Amino acid sequence: MKFLIGLATFVAVIIGVVVFLSLPWPGMLVLLALLALWMVLTRRGQQTWSVTAVGISTLPQRLGSSAVIVIGIAGVVAVLVAMLAMADGYRETLRRTGSDDTAIVMRGGSAAEVSSVLDHESTLVIAQAPGIARDDQGKPIVSPELVVAANLPMKGGDPERDVGSVQLRGVGDEAWKLRTNAKIIAGRKFEPGKYELVAGKGAQHQFAGLEPGKQIKLGSQTWTVTGIFASNDAMDSELWADSGIVGPAYRRGSSMTTVFAKLTGAAAFDKFKAALASDPRLQTDVSTTLDYFSKQSEGTTKAITIIGIVVGAIMAIGAVFGALNTMFAAVATRAREIATLRAIGFRGLPVVMAIMLETMLLALAGGALGGVIAWLIFNGYTASTLAAGTTGQLTFEFKVAPAVLWTGLKWALAIGFVGGLFPAVRAARLPVTTALREL
Repeated sequence: MKFLIGLATFVAVIIGVVVFLSLPWPGMLVLLALLALWMVLTRRGQQTWSVTAVGISTLPQRLGSSAVIVIGIAGVVAVLVAMLAMADGYRETLRRTGSDDTAIVMRGGSAAEVSSVLDHESTLVIAQAPGIARDDQGKPIVSPELVVAANLPMKGGDPERDVGSVQLRGVGDEAWKLRTNAKIIAGRKFEPGKYELVAGKGAQHQFAGLEPGKQIKLGSQTWTVTGIFASNDAMDSELWADSGIVGPAYRRGSSMTTVFAKLTGAAAFDKFKAALASDPRLQTDVSTTLDYFSKQSEGTTKAITIIGIVVGAIMAIGAVFGALNTMFAAVATRAREIATLRAIGFRGLPVVMAIMLETMLLALAGGALGGVIAWLIFNGYTASTLAAGTTGQLTFEFKVAPAVLWTGLKWALAIGFVGGLFPAVRAARLPVTTALREL
């Protein structure tokens, strides 16, 4: 029977923790308001506050053991927040690359740009579809592009051994009209018809030799880096060159991988897609760039998030045991004090609530410390990884957003809840006569 009761209690605690971790911040405010009202308006709530105040006042005497809880939980939160910030930064970088009023067209059945091939005739047909915006000269704002893989030595590594993959994108003048956020920040644009290229600031950060005026070897050709551009999205991780040069250099002829189109508005997408789907000359897949790049981030983002949660959960288990050990010791030290309170009329519930509140306050301090550490170290930190659907590394920044910090704080409070629950129950169940005899 005791085993079944213990098992039921354990399951109930786990369910409660899961529900708590999924709670939005308004729900937390409601819980705090209800707790405050209970402590102000009820006798047992007032008793809880009295016992909590006594416990908090003795924290300086238990500074070493209390620090175990704070530091342990701070470590959990810092790691968890860092992993979630990585996932958020990765997802946000890809999401910023797209919009609702631009479309990407690939060959039917292609999962990503690198696996798509469109012949020259198809790109001409796509450019005449309805719904495409036009420039001041009345030309459709359409950018046929060719994406290939290139290898370059990594910065700070051995030029022969430390080689990474970068995405080389063949573009024309239309690419700059379509992506108005892409700006040259150093040097100049490449000239059509020449073995020249511009590098994104993320690629320059990652690979060696990408400074204006320098020459690099891509494939069997030597290319001159003429400038650095910034777009603050996934394109920052790429190299851009003239598509008329990239195609022959990589034996792609006049074929392209994708066509990007600027639409007259988000509402024009359905008409544009329907026109391409009904054209017997084409076999294409069409989506908005926002949808395309958002989907490209899903797999990696989920993987990073799962890894962060698993690592955080493992560390959280250690932090829970640390909190249990500390609070059991605190309860043992204060056994006579708790027994005296119960002997003069304090019920078991105020004792349980007071010990749990004390533990959760320590956990909150640890969570805040861990969040601050993660923000100071990782917010804006630049990293790179192989992006899904690409042939090169994607450079992105960690993003320690308020939602990520809130998740970290909830984990800290959940650890404090579990770590304080069982010592609190033990303190409430300890016979008064037995506790009064303890030294």
